[in-house]
Amino acid sequence: MKELSLHILDVAENGISAGADRIRIEVLEDRRDNRLTLKIADNGKGIPTDQIDRAIDPFYTSRTTRRVGLGLSFLDAAAVRCGGHMRIQSDLGKGTEIVAEFVHDHIDRAPLGDMIGTMITLIMGSPTIDFEYRHQVDDDEFMLDTREIKESFGGRPVTDPQVFQYVMTTLRASEKRLAEKG
Repeated sequence: MKELSLHILDVAENGISAGADRIRIEVLEDRRDNRLTLKIADNGKGIPTDQIDRAIDPFYTSRTTRRVGLGLSFLDAAAVRCGGHMRIQSDLGKGTEIVAEFVHDHIDRAPLGDMIGTMITLIMGSPTIDFEYRHQVDDDEFMLDTREIKESFGGRPVTDPQVFQYVMTTLRASEKRLAEKG
């Protein structure tokens, strides 16, 4: 994939398919330590212990709709190619956390990409799911929690035009602020 945000989208969609109703996404850029860490966690059904190692095999999938599962294997390969690694932690019935670490300035690291588009796609495409998004660049961070947003709008759904506008405005302003730090 040309952008890391697309890997995040893929992993989050896996969580939605696994029955999650809450997904946490973290993008942690530590330029002092030259690390970029992506964390995607859900409270879905989890991955059986005997399948965790197989989850990064491109020729294995637990889905019955296709015979290959490339998403996690591509993310793992992208991390390893850039001096990093990926790990999967999962508990049946509790959920899964995927953590991918990269050397931040590695020449082969794909750009982070369109996190605003990724988050809007997830939030608007699955309005009943609660999303937490955190993007940290060194000592500055931005957090968005759809539960808090819905509550502040009196329980209106994220698909409500005013709520959607607030989410878009907040994402744009915060991501712009963080980009200016770079």
